[in-house]
Amino acid sequence: MNNEIWVMSSAFDVLPLSQVIEKSKAVGAQGIDLCVFRRDGARQDHVATHLDYENFGPEEARRVMDLFNEAQLHLSVGAFENCIGGDPAQRKKNQDHILRLIRIAHLLGGNENDVTVGTFVGYNHELGNQEDGFQKNLDEYRKIFQPIIRYAEDLGVTVLYENCPMEGWRSAGYTTTFNNLTGVLAARRLMYEMIPSPAHGEIYDPSHDVWQHTDPVAVIKASDMHRIKRIHVKATRNKQNPARIYWGGMYPMQKVDNTWAEKTGIPQPAHEWDRHHYEAMLPGYGGSDSMDWRAFVDTLKEQGFSGPFEIENEAANSKATGNMGAILQGYRATILFLAPMLWPLTEEGYQHSRSNWKPLVQGPAKDIPVMTMEQLM
Repeated sequence: MNNEIWVMSSAFDVLPLSQVIEKSKAVGAQGIDLCVFRRDGARQDHVATHLDYENFGPEEARRVMDLFNEAQLHLSVGAFENCIGGDPAQRKKNQDHILRLIRIAHLLGGNENDVTVGTFVGYNHELGNQEDGFQKNLDEYRKIFQPIIRYAEDLGVTVLYENCPMEGWRSAGYTTTFNNLTGVLAARRLMYEMIPSPAHGEIYDPSHDVWQHTDPVAVIKASDMHRIKRIHVKATRNKQNPARIYWGGMYPMQKVDNTWAEKTGIPQPAHEWDRHHYEAMLPGYGGSDSMDWRAFVDTLKEQGFSGPFEIENEAANSKATGNMGAILQGYRATILFLAPMLWPLTEEGYQHSRSNWKPLVQGPAKDIPVMTMEQLM
């Protein structure tokens, strides 16, 4: 294998694009998945905006590609929000924003440069609370995303869904923690059948299956491999703590009256994300995690995966510290951890071969207007 290792720019949320490129080169990455979240979005965690999406045209695209070619880095763009549920006004803005990113990816060369658009689908709990709620969410997905994927296909762009269930996306007072339709393989397989277009696929993150007690190796073997375009590199360490004894490993911890919880000693969620007894980590940094990375990478190799491995740094001992030194250490450690599994051995150790480096080719010179869902539907 000679897969590229990229970084996801959310960990560099306080830096401008020029410094994101500089830091990414310094840790040894070959590409960046640029986060381009809405500046007025409702989501506050792990967000960044590294392109001016409101003022982006062919000239801005040329400048970005020149920067990345000079640094010999590849790129993609993404924003991960609820596109089929939640507050209706926010939902519409999230849908329109995905269309903006598809246009930006098109101006950056789209599929010719492997510039994809990462997103969530989200979940509509008003539908989900009804009988057959999961199927109704699939139907809502098809209604909303069919025109989005058609638009992407027309522009030569591929949309990629990430498989995080977004288990902490709502208050701990809610019973369920399934907040993103693409959080299970069954949904993803059905989605590709419902919209049989080559213009969508997935960013697979094994860490989300680990805390669901599902083997990522088995998931890869059951997946449509031509749909998997990226691998998110993030680790999970499953905790064997008192909360698991009281609440079990199948369901999330539930919020109950604090007085009764204190009297009985029953553990309670400390916050929205503290419900499934795991710790977010980076593989190879600060301890072992609960996944066999060698078996996972070997399976991807057997299945012919040639795409990038993108490091998503949400680790408690790296990004969460707010310390740039620890953030960079986390990235470097993870790249060194992956290197023997992905890169050929040279006189200088395991190194990514640059012999097949392909510069980004300039995108279309002609601009296209910004599209909205109202215009598409």
